[in-house]
Order: sequence, then C-alpha cells, then structure tokens
Amino acid sequence: MSDLPSAHPARRPAPTAGELRNDVWLAGALFVAAVISTALGSVAGVYGDDANAGMQWALLYSLGLTAPLALRRRFPAVVVLAIALVFFAGVTFRIPDLYVSNIAMFIAMYTVGAWVDDRRRAMWVRVGVIVAMFVWLIVTMFQSAIDPSDEALSKAGLFSPFAAMLLIQLLVNAGFFGGAYYMGDRAYAAAMSRAALEERTHELEQEREVTAAQAVALDRVRIARELHDVVAHHVSAMGVQAGAARAVLDRDPDAARGALLGVEASARSALVELRQLLETLRTSGADAEGGSTVHLSALADLVAHANDNGLPTTLTIVGDAVDVPELVQVNVYRVAQEALTNARRHGGPDASADVRLRYAPDAVELEVVNTGRAVAAPMRPGLGLVGMRERAAASGGELEAAPRARGGFLVRLRVPLAVPAEAVGA
Repeated sequence: MSDLPSAHPARRPAPTAGELRNDVWLAGALFVAAVISTALGSVAGVYGDDANAGMQWALLYSLGLTAPLALRRRFPAVVVLAIALVFFAGVTFRIPDLYVSNIAMFIAMYTVGAWVDDRRRAMWVRVGVIVAMFVWLIVTMFQSAIDPSDEALSKAGLFSPFAAMLLIQLLVNAGFFGGAYYMGDRAYAAAMSRAALEERTHELEQEREVTAAQAVALDRVRIARELHDVVAHHVSAMGVQAGAARAVLDRDPDAARGALLGVEASARSALVELRQLLETLRTSGADAEGGSTVHLSALADLVAHANDNGLPTTLTIVGDAVDVPELVQVNVYRVAQEALTNARRHGGPDASADVRLRYAPDAVELEVVNTGRAVAAPMRPGLGLVGMRERAAASGGELEAAPRARGGFLVRLRVPLAVPAEAVGA
C-alpha cells in the first residue's frame, strides 16, 4: 500500500469552465443592480446636493465596480485592488450608491482568501486593502468632526449622535471586512480538503486496481501450480507405463495389457483431478483458502499409485494426527506428489522412495527420500522445485531439497502450526 498523501495538495484545483461562466453572469447581474442602485440613490438624494447625479458617471462607476468580478477567480488580487480603487473614487466623487459597492467589495475580498494559493500574498493583499479602508474611514471621520456645518449631526454630549454614527461605521466595517476575510479562508481550507479527499480517493481506486490485478496474477500462479502438479505426476506415470508396455509387447502381451491398463487408469485419474480443479474454480462457494480437493489423508493413495507405476515406495506416519489447516494439507500433499514424480523421472529403473509424515504439537513435517542415480543440483531449478518452494513459503514453512551424497534426492518440508491456547496455558 502506498504512503498516505500530504494533508493538502500543493495548489487548489483550477476553476472549472462552469465557475468561470458563473463569474461572468455574476458581474452582469451586479452591473444592472449597480446602475439601478445609483439611479435610485440619486432620486433619493443620498448625498444631497453634493451627489454626482450624472448618468454617464453612474454607468462608468457601475462598470468599473462590477466588470472585474468576471475575472475574480483568475486574478483575485488584481480584482480586489481594482474594485477598491473604484470604490474609493465613487465615495470621493459622491456617486449615490450605498449597497452594490459594498457587495462587490465583499465578494472581491472573499475571493482573494478563497482562491489565492500563495497564502502569504493573500494575507498581505487583504490586510493592505483593509488598512487602506480604515485609514480612509478615519480621515473622513476627522473631516466630519471638524466640519462646522449646521447640517451635520449634533456633537453635544459624551455620547452624541455624531459619536454613535462613527461607532456604527467602525463596527459595520470591522464586521464586513472581518467576515469576508474569515469566510474566504474557510472556503480555501474546505476546497483543499475536498481536493485532498479526491486525490486520496483516486489513489485508493488505483490501489484497488493494482490489488485486483495482483489477485488475478496470484490465481493464475495457483492454477498453473495445480495443473503442473496434476499433469506432471500422471503424465510421468503414463510415460513409464507406456515404455514398459512397448518393451514387453511382443514377448508378454498380458504384461503389456496390464501396463496399458495402468496408462488408462492414470489418464482417468488425471481427468478426474483436472475436473475437480475446474469445479473448484467455477464454484463460488468453494474453499478459497485451499482451492483444491486433495488432503493429507490421500497420501496413502499417492504412495500406492507410485508403487503401481514402478517406484517402490513406503509410507510412514509418525505421531498422532493433529488439526492441519486446509491450505497446509494441500501444499504438503502436492510437495510429496512432486517429489515422487521427480524420483520416478530421474532416479532410474532401480530407484525406490520412502515418504515420512511426522505430526508434532507445533508443526507437521514431510520427508521424501529416494534412492537411485546421483543428481547434481541444477543451475536453474525447474518448475517442480520452484513450485515446491512457493508452496512451502505460502504455508509459512521451510523446504530443503538437495541431492544425497550416496545417490538419490532428499526433500524435507516443515510447516509450523499454531499452538492451541490450552497448550500454552499448560
């Protein structure tokens, strides 16, 4: 399994075509709203006689205030600076709009926090705009405070109407810019979390595909190993029997007939085992752990088959039988089968074999020794030896396979078993 990814990707995913299209629609809707707001503010006399009521200025102001929002996700920092400048200019020249300008500033400030990957730059851009806004607000408050006009709010008293209005403006702007700052950061964090989750989901899907491919490969290896064990064992016996039949065909027809009957029996046995293997693969309820129909109880039949096919073989079982897992039984049986097949194939006409199965409280051991020709250890082990080692590893055991100094070959397998809890407690 691959290492876990970092908490967040390096960058927020780029805006989609739908999001960019929505920004254009947002800018258009706010432009219409800004024109209407400015016209109504002019009629309502928001700034009194100081208002710049020219419609050409209203259109220019509305366009400058809302058009940059069409590019807000592509250039967030540039957009917020442009809208801030237009906002300053609109208030300075008394454009009678009190609502759309605030909405546009909020959206621009929010977008910087939500879409700028360089978090340091996002912070400084927003802090710069907020500081400029509050400096400008303090300057206008000071100008209002020293304004001698009688039309201004009363400044009399400790908490005069004028002081209340200044406090309202400070609180509203603090909440306005603080909310835009906070919500932008939260939106960015949520987007990065979603991106990290999507990335992790994609990695898990890839890992699942790899795991599925590995499972298929392991199934193929298991099937190939089973087919090799079945086919090699029976075809080897059939070869020996056919050779014996050919040798005595002319002088002893009865012996040749017996050998051919052995060939027929081996062929039938091979077909039965192949059919059982196919049934195991096709049946969904089959034992997935072992995936075979052979067990240790079939070792006696295996030894009898070896005897019938020209390899004198003895079977010795040491100890009382213990509970052996299905997979271990299959693998021990197949190792014994492959060892006897190799003995018949390479031991020569005078070879004999001895199979010993030993049950211990914590392990099961198999030893197959055959006499016959001395066989040098191969430079590149064949599929039989490779399969035996794979079966030993699959069962958590150890396999020793080597030629004997006085001729023949030795195969020894030891597979540890789980010790029962009551035995440990004793």
